[in-house]
Amino acid sequence: MEQIQAEMAALKSQIQILLEERAALTINNVISGENDSPQAMVEAYRRQARENAQLSVELQGIDAAIAALEGQIKQKQGKLVRSQGESKQLIQQQQLEEAKEVAQVHAQRINQLAAELAAEVRFLKACANQLSPMYWQVYYKPFITGFKTISVPYVRSDGEVWTIVNRIV
Repeated sequence: MEQIQAEMAALKSQIQILLEERAALTINNVISGENDSPQAMVEAYRRQARENAQLSVELQGIDAAIAALEGQIKQKQGKLVRSQGESKQLIQQQQLEEAKEVAQVHAQRINQLAAELAAEVRFLKACANQLSPMYWQVYYKPFITGFKTISVPYVRSDGEVWTIVNRIV
């Protein structure tokens, strides 16, 4: 991107040089003074008329060169705009990938904790199943209720879309 900007600056400086050269060529070079003889004045105007044809062609060449250089500048500006858009999209993709990696770590941790929690709930359920008959005899009520509806979160992915589901323990 910096290289394109440097090339554009070089083209602009070349155009400026050509514009200065064009301005220098268009200055009327006929020197007429009060002391010049009529013959010298005629000769000066004849010389200018002869040189004008060549001068005109040279000015056309300079104008064509300026137009070509301006065309290159426009082309490079278009390339610069496209590369900036591509670089912005690339940066967004990189940021997205980094965020997905962070999310993946958290999802794995949630799944790990969910597995540990499910195991603990199963252990508690086994204890409750063992204690419940005695608890009923002593206190006339259940030890723990609600085991049918206990769930833990679980993160799954089909590759593009992630879903958090509740797994019944």
